[in-house]
Amino acid sequence: MEIRSLTRTEAERRGALLKVERYDVDVDLTGLADGPEVRCVSTVTFSCREPGAETFVDCAAEVRSATLNGESLTPTGDGRVALPALAGHNVLRVESVQADTTTGEGVHRAVDPADGEVYVWMSFEPDEARFVWACFDQPDLKAPHAFTVTAPPAWTVTSNSGDPRIEELESARRWTFPDTPPLSTYNTVINAGPFHQIRREADGHDLGLFARRSLAPILERDADELFTLTRQGLAFFGEVFAMPFPQHKYDQVFVPDFGGAMENYGCVTWSDAFLRRAEPTPAESELLAKVLLHEMAHMWFGNIVTMRWWDDLWLNEAFAEFACHWAAERATRYTDAWASHLAGGKLRAYLSDQGPVSHPIHQPIHDVAQAASIFDSITYPKGASVLQQLMTYVGEERFRVGMTAYFARHAWGSATLQDLIDALSEASGRDLDTWRTAWLATAGTDRFSLERDGDTVTLVAADTPRPQVLAVGAYGRNGGSGSNGRNSDTNGDTNGEVLERRALVRVEVTQTRTPVTGLPTGADLDVLLINDEDLTFATTRPDPATRDAFFRAAAQLPTAISRGVATATVWDMLTTGEATAAEAGRCITAVLTAETSDAVIEPYLTLAANIAELWAPEGERAGLTAMVAEACLHLALDPGRRQVALRGLARTATKPDDLARLREQAGDDVDLLWRALVREAELGGDVSSESALLLERDPDPEAWVRALTVRAALPDPAAKAEVWQKLAVDRAVPVNAVGQVAAAFWRPDQDALLTPYTQHYLDSIPHLHRGGMIPAMVFAGQLFPPHAIDPTYIEEAQKASRDAAPVVRNTVLERSDAVRRMLHSRGTPTHRVSGSAELEQ
Repeated sequence: MEIRSLTRTEAERRGALLKVERYDVDVDLTGLADGPEVRCVSTVTFSCREPGAETFVDCAAEVRSATLNGESLTPTGDGRVALPALAGHNVLRVESVQADTTTGEGVHRAVDPADGEVYVWMSFEPDEARFVWACFDQPDLKAPHAFTVTAPPAWTVTSNSGDPRIEELESARRWTFPDTPPLSTYNTVINAGPFHQIRREADGHDLGLFARRSLAPILERDADELFTLTRQGLAFFGEVFAMPFPQHKYDQVFVPDFGGAMENYGCVTWSDAFLRRAEPTPAESELLAKVLLHEMAHMWFGNIVTMRWWDDLWLNEAFAEFACHWAAERATRYTDAWASHLAGGKLRAYLSDQGPVSHPIHQPIHDVAQAASIFDSITYPKGASVLQQLMTYVGEERFRVGMTAYFARHAWGSATLQDLIDALSEASGRDLDTWRTAWLATAGTDRFSLERDGDTVTLVAADTPRPQVLAVGAYGRNGGSGSNGRNSDTNGDTNGEVLERRALVRVEVTQTRTPVTGLPTGADLDVLLINDEDLTFATTRPDPATRDAFFRAAAQLPTAISRGVATATVWDMLTTGEATAAEAGRCITAVLTAETSDAVIEPYLTLAANIAELWAPEGERAGLTAMVAEACLHLALDPGRRQVALRGLARTATKPDDLARLREQAGDDVDLLWRALVREAELGGDVSSESALLLERDPDPEAWVRALTVRAALPDPAAKAEVWQKLAVDRAVPVNAVGQVAAAFWRPDQDALLTPYTQHYLDSIPHLHRGGMIPAMVFAGQLFPPHAIDPTYIEEAQKASRDAAPVVRNTVLERSDAVRRMLHSRGTPTHRVSGSAELEQ
């Protein structure tokens, strides 16, 4: 029988009926040492406001026995156990076994290929706790949890509350953890295995780091940075929310085969892919910082105050995403965090918000299956940008006062959007109802341009705009190379000149046309930059008369944010068919080579290479790729950018001289050597023996994935078949590496080899949801073919996704829309770019 998804109506009824007093959960992990089973006994103590009523408890594991107030119960087979004739006070006891710990939801058993050691992690968002033990798996039924865990004697066990009492048994250890504070079921966790552990005291907190033993040297390498960021983040959030993190222990556990990171209260679980096997690049280091701060912000947004239902998911995710950038810039060394947000996630959000899966940030959610489909670019980067605009709109100090009141009022309970709006309205003195409707209940992206009539400048919205505050910057030439000393001459676009800002004017938008006053007059202005400082979420367009000059001037703007705003405009014009790949590629490559912020070098390099590979017509692909390779060679002259530049060269090198130089520069750098082998394999080189030798040298436990990536790139039918089997059928590749292997598999100029796998992908769509939300998103998105297809295939993929799980359907729709735009840019006839917007042919 199919496992049912909890509906909002069911959750509201159950939430009104019950008050959960506590969970006592006994977990036996001893069967995982050499087998698949987790055994649990969940005892739930709860009261019922209507004695005699009935409800159900969630349990999608195999139920071995269940009793309510001593009376036996029978599971229904759909992931639920009916609870009839409730008393005023109730004790439910459910014994369950979960044996699907390889590909199932909620709990995962991973074997380290380096030494055969077993590691276990649990991750329950949005409703996957029910796959491990019985619970009322909805966010508003919060309660203390007391975990008792029996594990093999060599294992360390981590959970939310820390400080367990440990008992030695005959052939195991029992870990008894103190009660947690009231938590939603999805905020709880148990991780276990023979971890390497590092601890440090900081500002009254006991901080812990854990990783599998084979990665101990890398954890030791990164420990100082992780502890520093943790200390800085806890101090920042404790101050701005006027609520220090209330628990003494704060652990972070890095585990294999995990996707992303999860904000379990007091015990954050990470993919150990964040422990980079090569020395991290600046962008990788900043990403680590932002993810750490994002998950930490969830201690307040989500754990201490929890959304009542999943329509307020953005109260968790958008706020955590906003807060991590806010904290990074204010409290850490990553002071260009908002610039990298603009260069990465925000560009994805602009594309998504103008496509078929665009949705309001806050929308009705029918059931949890639908909720799993909105962990997306609208909820995360667009939501974060909208909150940045809200802080701009009400003022940062009043924003902080409102957030302080919100946490004080709702701590350890649940809240709704209206609760937040009320707190911020009271603090700011502004009526935010109109703002709320426009920004949170309405989908789509505003677009602005400027009209000039003599010295009069007017900001013009393409449609009725949302209420917002944005800035217009006026820039002119200073005639020299500028204080930052940039002298890039790649493509002849900057010529050593840097524009300087002559004025910055803030404008509050309330209507379609808004006068912009205070700008300097005169003919020496080269650029008027809309949304300077990137204060709002809106796309912009240059004046048609100055369009080409705008493209040339983007690299001459003086700051990472101003260049980023210009780059976002160029990118959006590419995705909507208003700029060619050649125009966008030249502009962004020029920005890349002129860039002064390390935070955005790598994102721009990826963007430029993607344009050459995925957006350019076949006849222009080689030239644009060579242009990016030339930019990489230029960047490699700077020792601080050598690593990033050589990674880019490994993706774009085509000429024998460039490949030879890459080999020479790589030296003993195992990471760069793997990248070089992938490129040479794609170009038809015989690299099998070198790959085998490098696999023997590489100490990384996942080095076999690098070797498989080399195989994936080969223009060889046997290699493609082998890789597809391991990647898509067996799912043998760790979820965090699926994108890496898939990118090497789907190569341009290999259409004849790839065509059969386009059908294999369509055939797989009904089954892509297995394993839970994260694998569903990863496999549905990363395996979607960008090559060897035509517009008819896009329609077939969308049709195949109609009956798929919502998370799969939305991922397929979003990815197919992006690929449709690529096909149009390549010159492949298409019916439309997005949604219902017709394209001119």
